[in-house]
Amino acid sequence: MDNAGFIRISMFLGIFALMALLEAWLPARQSSLGRLSRWKGNLSMVVLGALCSRVVLPASLVGVSMWAQNEGIGVFNIVIINNWLAIGLCVLLLDMVIYWQHRLFHKIPLLWRIHKMHHADSHVDTTTGLRFHPIEIVMSLFIKALVVVAFGVPAIAIVIFEVGLNGFALFNHANIRLPQKWDDRLGLFIITQRLHRIHHSQLKDESNTNFGFSVSWWDKIFGSFKSRATRRDEDIAIGQKDYPASNKNAGIVALLKMPFNNSHTL
Repeated sequence: MDNAGFIRISMFLGIFALMALLEAWLPARQSSLGRLSRWKGNLSMVVLGALCSRVVLPASLVGVSMWAQNEGIGVFNIVIINNWLAIGLCVLLLDMVIYWQHRLFHKIPLLWRIHKMHHADSHVDTTTGLRFHPIEIVMSLFIKALVVVAFGVPAIAIVIFEVGLNGFALFNHANIRLPQKWDDRLGLFIITQRLHRIHHSQLKDESNTNFGFSVSWWDKIFGSFKSRATRRDEDIAIGQKDYPASNKNAGIVALLKMPFNNSHTL
């Protein structure tokens, strides 16, 4: 656990670099905005989110887990089962919680105001997977902290989950297109880039599907999976109509102000 931060940063940088290289080599779609304009705002959000998280929860989720373990709080700190079974169950639990968190951020108007900034990106690439409003980052942190305390989630399960969550977010937002045969086979288990671009469609019956960030089975179990969009993948209208592609809408100040603007139709 002493190396948890190093592991997370190393995996993040490695996956980000790989996805960025693949996007530059084999892009699935072209953006009407320059990469610098979009990346500056998107990457700023992950930095601001990390800073806010450190301020509101200095101990981090791993620290919360260790506190709960020392205090004997939470299901898996009370009920004794095989350690690896507990870790596996907790990783699945956290992933399902994030699925439902994501789904509720689409369904509840007040939460959608915050989450819409993520969907207002006019082009989806690996940096879109980092583009979340700091308010959403902090809210998600507290939701995960509550789950960690309630269930006594082991620290190693948190590290595995966080590395997976960050890695899959970078992967399935990447501006690449897998061969159709691979995409269909992988889509049986995980959310691919094509499946996630359906989620970023401007059509609400498409954007309200494929909520999973990693595995596709939560969407299949809970009835929100969509295997094909109305249009071809390269023709899907991405983003939000009230935030057209422009340098102004991609700027840091504009991104931070989006939840407080007037137009937030679900």
